Amino acid sequence: MDKASWSRLPGRGVVGVEGPESRHFLQNLITNDVDGLQPGDTCYAALLSPQGKILFDFIVFAIDGGFLLDLPRSAANDLIARLALYRLKADVEITDHSNDLEVQAAWGMANPPTGFLVDPRLPALGFRRVVPVDSDRNKASAESDEKTYAAHRISLGVPEGDSDYAYSDAFPHDANIDLLRGVDFAKGCFVGQEVVSRMQHRGTARRRIVQVRGETLSEGAEITDGGRPIGTVGSTSDDTGIAMVRIDRAAQAIAAGHKLTVNGTTIEIQIPVWATFELKSPVEG
Repeated sequence: MDKASWSRLPGRGVVGVEGPESRHFLQNLITNDVDGLQPGDTCYAALLSPQGKILFDFIVFAIDGGFLLDLPRSAANDLIARLALYRLKADVEITDHSNDLEVQAAWGMANPPTGFLVDPRLPALGFRRVVPVDSDRNKASAESDEKTYAAHRISLGVPEGDSDYAYSDAFPHDANIDLLRGVDFAKGCFVGQEVVSRMQHRGTARRRIVQVRGETLSEGAEITDGGRPIGTVGSTSDDTGIAMVRIDRAAQAIAAGHKLTVNGTTIEIQIPVWATFELKSPVEG
C-alpha cells in the first residue's frame, strides 16, 4: 500500500447543480444514474455531445438539495454554459463554487479520513471530498501535493479528461469511462446514449486508454510504429504515463515484433490491471 497521503487538488473546480428539479435535470443529461443518490453518495459520470463524444467528465457528490460536480477547474465555465443550454424552465440553479469549495484526495490508507468518500471510479484511487476553502477540515497530518496525487493516479492507469484526452474528441469507451463505473447502460436516455449503447453492444471501440513506460515520455507526444502514429501520450510521471492508443494497431505491431516508440525511444504498453479489454487486431475480433 502507498504511503498514507492527503492532498488539496487546486486544479479541480466545483460546479453546483441545485434546486427542486436538479435530480431530474441531471438524470436526463449525464451518463450515470443519479436517481438513487442520497446525500453522502457519489458517482462518476460524463456529459456527452449528441454524437456521443465526451464534453466533460466529473465526479458527482450528492448533497442536500442537489449535487456538486468535481471536474477540471479549467472546464467549469464551459460546463456551466453547456448546462444552461439545457436548463430551459427547469427549477435549477447552476453555480461555480470553485473559489469557495475545494476538492481533496487521500490515499494509501485502509479507511477514509473524516468526511472523505471512496473514489467512485476505482477504490484503489483512495478517497475524495469537497470542503469549504480555508476550512478547519483542511488540516491533516499527512499533507502531500497535487503532483504526488497525479503520480498515484497515473500509476493506476486512471485517466482524467483535459489531461489524458481532449474533450469533444473521445467516446466514453475510448477513455475507459465504461470500465470506471461512469456509464449506466440500463438507466435509459441521456445525451449521446444511442451512440454509446451501440458501441457497447457491438464492441466497436478501437481506441482505449493504456499505461505506457519509457524514458522519453512527454505529454502530447506521439506513439509510433515505424513512423506510423498509433496513439498519443497524456499525463506522465517519471517513466510512467497514460496514453490513448489504437488497440488494433498496437496489437498488430506487437504481433509483428515491431518496437513502439515515443520521441525515438522504445516504450512498452500495459493494460491497467482493472481493465477488461485486450489488445486485439480486427482479424482477431
